[in-house]
Amino acid sequence: MVTAVRELWSYRFLIWNLAQRDLRSRYKKSVLGWLWSLINPATNLIILSIVFGVFFGSKPPDPAGNGSQSFALWLFCGLVVWNFFSGTVNGSIGALQASGGMLNKVYFPPVAPAIANMITIMLQTVIEFGILTVVMIVIGNGSWHILLAPVLILILAVFSLGVGLLVSIFNVFYRDVGYIVAISLNVLFYATPIIYSYQLQVEPVLAKYDIAWAGVIFKANPLTQFVDASRSLFYSQTLPSLASIAYMTVVAILMFLVGWWFFNRKARMATEEL
Repeated sequence: MVTAVRELWSYRFLIWNLAQRDLRSRYKKSVLGWLWSLINPATNLIILSIVFGVFFGSKPPDPAGNGSQSFALWLFCGLVVWNFFSGTVNGSIGALQASGGMLNKVYFPPVAPAIANMITIMLQTVIEFGILTVVMIVIGNGSWHILLAPVLILILAVFSLGVGLLVSIFNVFYRDVGYIVAISLNVLFYATPIIYSYQLQVEPVLAKYDIAWAGVIFKANPLTQFVDASRSLFYSQTLPSLASIAYMTVVAILMFLVGWWFFNRKARMATEEL
């Protein structure tokens, strides 16, 4: 592990160049350029806010007097987390495949393209969190808790990269994995309390049908914890519980170690397959 980290550090300029190349090529020849990185999530936010906040009348939890109650902002706190996770996972698959030609011509750590992709997605996420921070401050929801957002992003990045490395290396040998990941992400999106509240929508149903045990499984979803942590910092202006922070950290580290170990174990074979 230490040797691999040292090797990555020696190729840090290559990783940054790959990230810059991705940034330049992503919206090449488009008039609006990087604005599309904000327009796309903003459009999704508007659609979901109208459908669920207006037509279905969904209400966010009361921030307990700590700020203004807004379904759109509450939803935005969850979508930022989801966009980072899904972008890193999907991007890791595409980054490894796109780098197959280069890997067969010159040596560099096969994990480098995935890390470069994560850097690209992280920059977009930082911008989104920055916009969210400004809006929260303007409407009076800003507090010192927002300063802990970089810690949340770092833990989420470790978790997302671990998942991305695992699925990307599997996809090299079994191309069905890419399709399975796409379906799984759709299911996971609705299995995570992003467009609905666990306290207001899920808990009453579990209590009605006396299946409280399902709540344990629901909360075991790491993304549930990340979404709740984001809403705690930005929306409710409170700190996530120590149990939640510990759970996110442990799961993120374990997921990263598993993804890193398996990726590096199969990397040489994957290069030949590519």
